[in-house]
Amino acid sequence: MATLPNTHYTLDEYLEFERKSEYKSEYYNGEIFAMAGASRNHNEIGNQLTVLVGQHLRGAKCRGYGPDLRLATPGGLYTYPDLSVVCGQPQFSPRDRDTLINPTLLVEILSPSTEAHDRGFKAKLYFKIESLQQLLLIAQDRYEVELYTRQPGDSWLIQIFEGAEAVVNLSSIGYTLRLSELYERAVFEEQAHGA
Repeated sequence: MATLPNTHYTLDEYLEFERKSEYKSEYYNGEIFAMAGASRNHNEIGNQLTVLVGQHLRGAKCRGYGPDLRLATPGGLYTYPDLSVVCGQPQFSPRDRDTLINPTLLVEILSPSTEAHDRGFKAKLYFKIESLQQLLLIAQDRYEVELYTRQPGDSWLIQIFEGAEAVVNLSSIGYTLRLSELYERAVFEEQAHGA
């Protein structure tokens, strides 16, 4: 992520910039950060996740939003998760009606350039969202996901799932995610080279 040249932007300037921009950016503490484009695997996994979760949510009280819906955290981060799910009535920022503020589940597909940011800084800000019950971080180069689940007292349980046969209980939306299905269209390095 690259910072756009300027010393400080107001939130209103950022929102105006986003309305006119051809690409998405994050905003935090007066700075605007251009978001990098997604790899083939990122897109394959994201599309598959949207289909799987979308089918599960049909007729449910939860609804999913893809990577084009902006999210605001109580800590002031404005960003675009790969998937946001809201159970119950979605709530949007009174300042900008296109910015979600009450997700139940958030999903980020990790990439080499953003992994440290997503695991550290961004996850800490996500954990401050009162409505958030689970955060799922998905590796795009191997069968591996990390699931963070809110516990009593606002602590978080971390579970790591590896291998194509692993299944992940997304209790926040009542769904069991099978990694074999999630990664169905992903191509890993060894597959790309014919190994």
